[in-house]
Amino acid sequence: MPQFINLQIIIDNEQSFFLHENIMSAFSGRLKKIIRKQKRKPQIEDSIIELNGFPGGPDGFEQVSRFCYSHGRVEITVSNVSLLYCCAFFLGMTEKVSANNLLKQTENFFEGMFYWSWNDIIMSLRSCESFFSYADSYGLVQKLIFALLAKIAQNSDMNFMASSSSSSSSPETSFGFRFSSTSKASPGSTSPCAKSGKDWWFDELTSLSPKIVEKIIKNLGAYGSQNNSFTLTRFLLHYLKTRPQGSSPSSKSEYSGLADTAVHGVILVGKTRFSCRKLFWVLRLVSGFSLSKDYRAGLERLIGENLDEATVDDLLVSGHNNKGVYDVNLVIRLIRVFVNGEEMNPQKMKKLGRLIDKYLREISPDQNLNISKFLAVAESLPDSARDCFDGVYRAIDFYLQSHPTLSFEDRSKLCRCLNYEKLSFEASKELAKNPRIPPNISVQALISQQSKVPQNGVMYQTTPNGSHGKNSYGHMVLFNDNGMDSSSSEGTENMKFNLQKMQWRVVELEKACKEMKGQMSKLVSHNTGISTPFYNGTLPRFC
Repeated sequence: MPQFINLQIIIDNEQSFFLHENIMSAFSGRLKKIIRKQKRKPQIEDSIIELNGFPGGPDGFEQVSRFCYSHGRVEITVSNVSLLYCCAFFLGMTEKVSANNLLKQTENFFEGMFYWSWNDIIMSLRSCESFFSYADSYGLVQKLIFALLAKIAQNSDMNFMASSSSSSSSPETSFGFRFSSTSKASPGSTSPCAKSGKDWWFDELTSLSPKIVEKIIKNLGAYGSQNNSFTLTRFLLHYLKTRPQGSSPSSKSEYSGLADTAVHGVILVGKTRFSCRKLFWVLRLVSGFSLSKDYRAGLERLIGENLDEATVDDLLVSGHNNKGVYDVNLVIRLIRVFVNGEEMNPQKMKKLGRLIDKYLREISPDQNLNISKFLAVAESLPDSARDCFDGVYRAIDFYLQSHPTLSFEDRSKLCRCLNYEKLSFEASKELAKNPRIPPNISVQALISQQSKVPQNGVMYQTTPNGSHGKNSYGHMVLFNDNGMDSSSSEGTENMKFNLQKMQWRVVELEKACKEMKGQMSKLVSHNTGISTPFYNGTLPRFC
């Protein structure tokens, strides 16, 4: 044992180790080379060496130091063999420097890898995460992955075959694989995320980092667009489901490749294995992991083509950073995909129309939902998608109740998506009485209902020359035909009564407009010479 210290080694600018040159250089070719180089400088008495990016940091170097000071002896276990292997590789602790050096001892330990237990392999792989770049570049990760895949193949119906690029068929030297399954489930026989007894390894691999899982998928030749395995797709969805959703952007990007690979597999099998609800679940899941634009567009296209099978709950996707409770832009894109589809099924279109009306009612209370976005959803469907616009009216009423400060202009603009002729009699009556609806909209709705009046019931008063009759105020009126058959049904009588009540509402609105017009005229006359840009002498046409 030397009586003095003449070497200081600083690891990652975190910790210093005070050692003896001869002991360390006796096992490390790299340290021996650095020490010799420093000895050539006469002004330097004691050597100071800085090693940055050391595998395992100060803990890794401490284990190497103990090996050197123990005359080349160290206890190697499954938990530390990966770290010791990478440290030995980093410091050049080869047989050229010393017999039975650290690198050789760790290599001998790895020779029994294929007899390790499943937990041993997982433990060794997990230990590589803190120095993954070294373990990967030294080929260690690939060796451990091969042992892992061999264990899965032994205990499931998965088959991992050496690829044609492998130069040897020996398990110890061949690291190129292709994935295959010895059993293929019939469409719909397996839930996209459910695990059978033979998929026991799904949960076991969730403890691994995304870098290692990505390496596993790449070794199977199933990464990205190469993924044609439904089993691997299900595994990746299960793996992503266990990941934290509130990660930082840099952390989420680590999962981007895995998310893309999973979505490619989903798109590949499409509707044969995934219901519309499951597709929405996939979309919610992968949206939190930096999914690429192309794969997101492909997934949205698949969902949009089957949008008529969705429910309101499916459409209520969180808005995240879209400044709203719900992601309304997503729904608009999905509707466009459905509407622009090659095959236009009228029944499916009407089914979607009913769904979107319910969706509008659900999102109406959102204070961040502006009018233009509401209209974009309502008007994204063709008029033929709705036999009745009562649902749209209910959604508009909900919106007006939740946004009481809207101006007259905005309330009128909101109602432009209504087709008054497709409103039911009851909805039109309710609309006419609704104080939140602008008067001009109420009148238009009432006028549209007049064309629905049966000819033997309530009808327009007609002058001898064939024009519609008007009362003393010049208003169009409805009246009962005194010559009507006494056998008219009770339903017709109710319709007559309700239409008369609505007519009274029209008369009241027209009288209010006349009074408003008179007051505006007086105001203009009293302010001669003053510009009045808010009044041009005209009022809406129903006045």
